Amino acid sequence: MTKEITLIGAPVESGAGRRGCVMGPDALRTAGLARALAELGHDVTDRGNLVSETTPRPPAPNPAIHDLDLCAGWVEALQSVDVPAGTVPIFMGGDHLMAAGTVPAMAARSERPLFVLWLDAHSDIHDLTSTDSGNLHGTPVAYYTGRADFTPHFPAPRATVDPANICMIGLRSVDPFEKAALADAGIDVTDMRAIDERGIAAPLGAFLDRVRDAGGDLHVSFDVDFLEPSIAPAVGTTVPGGATFREAHLVMEMLHDADLVTSLDLAELNPFLDDRGRTATLLVDLVSSLFGKSVLDRPTRSRT
Repeated sequence: MTKEITLIGAPVESGAGRRGCVMGPDALRTAGLARALAELGHDVTDRGNLVSETTPRPPAPNPAIHDLDLCAGWVEALQSVDVPAGTVPIFMGGDHLMAAGTVPAMAARSERPLFVLWLDAHSDIHDLTSTDSGNLHGTPVAYYTGRADFTPHFPAPRATVDPANICMIGLRSVDPFEKAALADAGIDVTDMRAIDERGIAAPLGAFLDRVRDAGGDLHVSFDVDFLEPSIAPAVGTTVPGGATFREAHLVMEMLHDADLVTSLDLAELNPFLDDRGRTATLLVDLVSSLFGKSVLDRPTRSRT
């Protein structure tokens, strides 16, 4: 099934503790993302990289926070993205702060309930007062669910997502504050131990059934540290014990079969930490699986 796909570069690095994610979008281009999707029969447009305008913000309530003005500028720029309905945007990051802009933008665009599949080692549900690191890529979930008030430091979200519509898969680095926040919010979580015990297909399949039953749209936010670092070293927040090559491909293949994905983040790719482009190349391969690359043809479930 041919899709209209728009590539949008989001060279955000102010939310992370290490520099280098600014190069992520161009690394994905160099690895051949547009070409791979076009070869699968999709119509692909590359809109280039977004730019942000930094405006002064009130001082952060937490002295650990850095680059608040830059981060707020990126959140505003990404929330302002206009992507026509029916087009599937792929936001090429950039650190995971990008989701504080992309998720509200997609929630505002959607005429259906928006669901979020969060593929990440971390829950990113800190707020401006709870973060010890001051790295704001650890805060987007608290922001786009409206769990914490980020104004006047960030622009108000254009739209929020019900925490009940979020599924996190792959978590393995969650601090006590985040554990309490996840439980309080009621977010569906499958950590790596649960995957070790029961596999990855069952929880993902159950979530996709929920999205389908609700007639929802699905935004996938994919952080490189979801993956086992030995296969994807180009990330500044590596956590051992991530998803394997086959587990990651199975996720993408199941997403393709479900035909529910309406937007995608590719976050935290830091080419400065890569080994001859292997992580960017793997991401291109995974995205290709999401959009139909397969060994054997399998039936795709209809949305209706």
